[in-house]
Amino acid sequence: MEKRGHKLNRVFVVGVGMTKFVKPSDKSIGDYPEFSKIAAQRALRDAGVPYEKIEHAFIGYVYGDSTAGQRALYEVGMTGIPISNVNNNCSTGSTALYNAALLIQAGLYDCTMALGFDKMARGSLQFAFPDRTSPLAKFISKNDELRKDTGKPFAPQLFGNAGVEHMEKYGTTEEHFAKVAYKNHLHSVNNPYSQFRTKYSLDEIKQSPLIQTPLTKLQCCPTSNGAACTILASEDFVIEHGLEDQAIEILSIAMATDTKATFESDSNMKLVGQDLTKAAAQQVFEKTGLTPDDCDVCELHDCFSANELLSYENLGLCPEGKAGEYIDKDAFTYGGKIVVNPSGGLISKGHPLGATGLAQCSELCWQLRNMAEKRQVEDAKIALQHNLGLGGACIVALYKKYNSKPGKARDDQTSDPAILEEFESKEAAPKLIARI
Repeated sequence: MEKRGHKLNRVFVVGVGMTKFVKPSDKSIGDYPEFSKIAAQRALRDAGVPYEKIEHAFIGYVYGDSTAGQRALYEVGMTGIPISNVNNNCSTGSTALYNAALLIQAGLYDCTMALGFDKMARGSLQFAFPDRTSPLAKFISKNDELRKDTGKPFAPQLFGNAGVEHMEKYGTTEEHFAKVAYKNHLHSVNNPYSQFRTKYSLDEIKQSPLIQTPLTKLQCCPTSNGAACTILASEDFVIEHGLEDQAIEILSIAMATDTKATFESDSNMKLVGQDLTKAAAQQVFEKTGLTPDDCDVCELHDCFSANELLSYENLGLCPEGKAGEYIDKDAFTYGGKIVVNPSGGLISKGHPLGATGLAQCSELCWQLRNMAEKRQVEDAKIALQHNLGLGGACIVALYKKYNSKPGKARDDQTSDPAILEEFESKEAAPKLIARI
């Protein structure tokens, strides 16, 4: 790729790791320093490189005090490297990934880390600082101008109203949104990292409590605790350390933010990032010469079923206004045009805001390395990622395996958290004996 006359270095994901996502009330994975350490160590194990090789780390979280990133990463090591904390709402994790990738593209470093975590409160998202202007104040006031305030939490209002606009404009039905959630809950049954792994019928999803038209409870993502991590490397680093068989290239990664049209267009769909998604997607497809039809698997930002449906069109996975028709044809699941959210997505896997983008990256890397086990997409070669944060920022990325050799590169590589926990338990035992 060329940018302003300068050739950018290639960037590769060489290691990924994450924790299970759990309810905020679930203490099984500990506090944020503990579960962030688990995710980081799993990514380092997957990469097969020691922490001392990391030259710069970007750490994303939304709900935490300043320098919580250092507190988390110091559990892994204290080597004096630059550590930058990132907060970009729901796109925080992929923003950390974006920044870590840019440093390698620019040739400043050969090995960087992106770590994301969050420890959230129960219930709908709330504003942490009610004594000052909210970053989303203009979004909420515009939403209230376009549609009457229902008194429901701001996030389902914004995305639910965007879904209503799509229904009015294109004839989409409430059942179409329910089918999106049905698919994602079904996918999550095979994902041991998912917060929820229950198979629901379409009727159960439609009949769950209404949160905001057209969204029922089972069409809304939960709040969650958890962490995810990626290790990025230059091509020289990949070759020097023999990582060719596991390296996943970030073919292109782009970020877009709001323009004046967000507030001037009188559109609920634009208010929740329609233009951001389109702009970021256009950038990555233009840079790579690929098209949405080239993609085999996608992890996209389904904070609500309405946003997944909108994103099908905004990413170019189907023509504008045709998402409902494609949903009815099962185009976005196994055996269809492209498998979207094989992980179960945010709706079922969970949504710890700082970790989500990096969990998406982890899933896609496992898919391209043929390591996703029961949720594996057959012959997946090109992967698409979409992570959106109100306020706003959207990151879209395209991935491809460095070489065509499928599967894991080493015998100790796995995406199965149960096996990883066994590894970690055995490694911790000698240290415990030594302390005794």
